[in-house]
Amino acid sequence: MDTFKQISGRIAPMLEPNIDTDVIMPKQFLKGIDRHGLNKGVFFDRRFLGNGQPNPDFILNMPGWQEATFLLVGPNFGCGSSREHAVWGLKQLGIRALIGSTFAGIFDDNCQRNGILTISLDEPALAYLAQLAVKADSNLIAVSLDRCEIVAADEKIPFTISELKREMLMAGEDAIAWTLHYLPEIEQFEAQHYACRPWLKRQVSPRV
Repeated sequence: MDTFKQISGRIAPMLEPNIDTDVIMPKQFLKGIDRHGLNKGVFFDRRFLGNGQPNPDFILNMPGWQEATFLLVGPNFGCGSSREHAVWGLKQLGIRALIGSTFAGIFDDNCQRNGILTISLDEPALAYLAQLAVKADSNLIAVSLDRCEIVAADEKIPFTISELKREMLMAGEDAIAWTLHYLPEIEQFEAQHYACRPWLKRQVSPRV
């Protein structure tokens, strides 16, 4: 998983409320057995026309917002099904942070596990960012996770995040990698547990 410390890039506005995971990653892109090529599926029904050509009216296809690094999103972003493909696709598309007011719980957890930062701000801060995001000449921002702030134009917008989530994203580690930091303690507990309860330890039969 990629580390996240300080990242600069363009922010694109997608302020519609309740954008669900079916919109983010349509069902036809869930058939693969791996994560390859999911960037094509992100917002597929909105990014592309019926003939397969890019939709010129979709924000991420417009000059000045192409290859955006951040999305400014409406409330309850990522609601609907729990498909993790939606987050995988956003990451492959180059999205590193989502900035909004509220996020669906499972989607938010999936973002955490895959290196996408979710930031919840109050309405005045979101309104200020929206003014910048809708103009191609002012939509460049920087998100600093080490200082927990967004630098946009001449403003510094602080945000809060749990310390555990912050440390894991900065280190680029998922839950498994983070747990392995405690491997000696885990192994010690396991040894003590089985020493007191030897009947619980499964005996491995020798191979013939």
